[in-house]
Amino acid sequence: MTKQKSHSYRGSRTCGGGTHKNRRGGGSRGGRGHAGACKHNTFRAMQQGWMFGKHGFHQPPACRTYVNSLNVGELDEMAPYLVEAGVASEKDGSISINLTELGFDKLLGNGRVSKKYVISISTASASAKAKVEEQGGQIISETETA
Repeated sequence: MTKQKSHSYRGSRTCGGGTHKNRRGGGSRGGRGHAGACKHNTFRAMQQGWMFGKHGFHQPPACRTYVNSLNVGELDEMAPYLVEAGVASEKDGSISINLTELGFDKLLGNGRVSKKYVISISTASASAKAKVEEQGGQIISETETA
């Protein structure tokens, strides 16, 4: 029967780890983490795909602009509740909504339109305008985007 390796190292000072100076800290493994990626751990860095230096771009928060947008499909679902709440008004078979007062900046064209709307908003996409006008409604906006 063979001896187990761990059993054979009992009573030994270093248990097969070489000198007592080994297995102490990061120095015995060439540094911690990605240390030496361009020096003594170059081959390991290439094999494991370590990246060296800074990568990517992060826009400063002061430069970011947030556009609060709404799709025409979501508006079509919300319209009866807005009329009920008194935020929108129904007149001559069309629903008039001022989305700027509700805090929206842009109207987008995702979804279906089933009713006639008169919508006031600062910006609307071309597809949103086409879908609303297809049902006989209109969008009153300052700008139209592609």
